[in-house]
This record gives sequence, structure tokens and C-alpha cells, in this order.
Amino acid sequence: MPQLPRLYAHPFSSYSQKALVALYENGTPFDYRSLEDPAANEELAALWPMKRFPVLADGGRTVLEASCIVEYLDQAYPGPVRLIPFDPRVALEVRMLDRFFDNYVSTPQQKVVFDRLRPEAERDPRGVAEARAMLETAYAWLDRHMAGREWAAGHAFSLADCGAAPFLFYADWTHPIDPSFRHVRAYRERLLARPSFARAVDEARPYRRCFPLGAPDRD
Repeated sequence: MPQLPRLYAHPFSSYSQKALVALYENGTPFDYRSLEDPAANEELAALWPMKRFPVLADGGRTVLEASCIVEYLDQAYPGPVRLIPFDPRVALEVRMLDRFFDNYVSTPQQKVVFDRLRPEAERDPRGVAEARAMLETAYAWLDRHMAGREWAAGHAFSLADCGAAPFLFYADWTHPIDPSFRHVRAYRERLLARPSFARAVDEARPYRRCFPLGAPDRD
């Protein structure tokens, strides 16, 4: 029997959830190597010395970075949900929106969170203020972009939404999305209602106590 692809990930990690959503969307069988397990951590270090995750191991291939994992799954294990559209013009839009969510939602959100983990004397108030300002700018742009749309790119759920789901989820915990950004808030609710992401959120519930800013009593 062929070995299943192995995903090295943590349930509470936003980038891990990005890959998990892709797997759950198409019901792709896989071996979940949760990094709560010390043995999985040792395996990850042997595969990828940076020890960043998620990482997908499939046969003799190691795939790094969540976006690349989603693209690989779309090629190697295609299912009913096509995460990278066949139309190259729509695929370009999907990849562009994927980079938007990575760089302008996740990156500033993590800046705020990681700063809180530092000793108080080593914190970076200016950097945090800049990160929060970037989130506000990103929310405003996304609100205009999502007007009249269901999903981030094209007309179907895609790679872009796999990233948007966890990144907007944690961004709203970190820097709440103002009610005036009604299209962003509605989009976040649609993502939370998507069964693939709802599953990832439920799997991460036991770790909410670990959120450095204090997880809100919602979602």
C-alpha cells in the first residue's frame, strides 16, 4: 500500500491551517504529523533544518511553504475543488491574492503577536504601530475588493481563500476588523462557515489559551 503524504504542522498555526484547508477541501488522505509530538519535531528537523512549518513529505519529495503545498496538492492529488484555476488569467489573480493575504494580513498580524512574546524591554512599539496601520490599509483595500464577490479571486474557492481563512481569523483577534468594513467581515464569516476551515478551527480550539494577546470569547 502506498505511503500517504505526511504533513508536518501544528493545529493552532495559521500557515498550517492554510495547508489543512486544502487537504480537507478535497478529502485528501494524509498522515497528520502534529508537532505536538516530539517524534514529529525530530522528523521535521531532519527534513528541513529551518524547522519552519508546514512541510509536506510525499515519497522522496519535500514541499516547503504553505502556498507551494497547496499548489502541489492541486497537481498531485486533484479533487472536486480546483484550488488553482485552469484559466491562467484567473490563476494569476488567485496567486496575487494569495500574496496579498500572506504579506499584508498575515505578516503584520504576526508582527503584533510575536512582539508580545518578547520581554517588555525588547518590544518594538513603533513596529507594532506600523503593523496595525498596515492591517487597517489592508482591510480597507480588501473591503473594496470584496464588494460583490463571494470568494477572493474568480468565482470559486481557491488557494487565495485557503490563506485568507486563517489569516483573517487571527487578524481580527489581533486588530479587530471595524464594522465599517462590512464586506471583509462578511467574507470572514463565509470562511468560518466553510466546512474545511471550520474543521481546522475546531481542531485548534484546545490551544486557544496559547494566543499571546488573549483569545476572544467568540468564533
